[in-house]
Amino acid sequence: MQEVQIRNEKNGKITFNNDVIATIAGLSTVEVEGVAGMSGGFTSGVAELLGRKNMTKGVKVEVGTEECAVDLNIIVKYGAKIPEVCENIHKEVKKGIETMTGLRVVEINIHVQGVELEKKEEAATEATAEQAPRVR
Repeated sequence: MQEVQIRNEKNGKITFNNDVIATIAGLSTVEVEGVAGMSGGFTSGVAELLGRKNMTKGVKVEVGTEECAVDLNIIVKYGAKIPEVCENIHKEVKKGIETMTGLRVVEINIHVQGVELEKKEEAATEATAEQAPRVR
């Protein structure tokens, strides 16, 4: 957990822990329509869907004294227009970080790690597969 000093004020200084920036980025991302969740990446070999409990998973940030860069690992909902989703993520993350911290966002890299099917579709697909015989 690295802290970066942003500004010296008259009576002290302002610092941000990297997790603060990562949390802002994660929360901004999951609010975008078409995002199913954040992915922890493939460090364990399988991407895991993460809920709102840990918003820093799937987010990597580099923070300087005046600017930051963000990498996001996301899961999109099936049927979502991925370029539009990514464009909206870019806008929301940039706005959130710049508004809340005053840091300039110089780079946002979005890595789509998977597509989530709706629960109804998954259940219907599984039921159909179980009913159909494999051989005659």
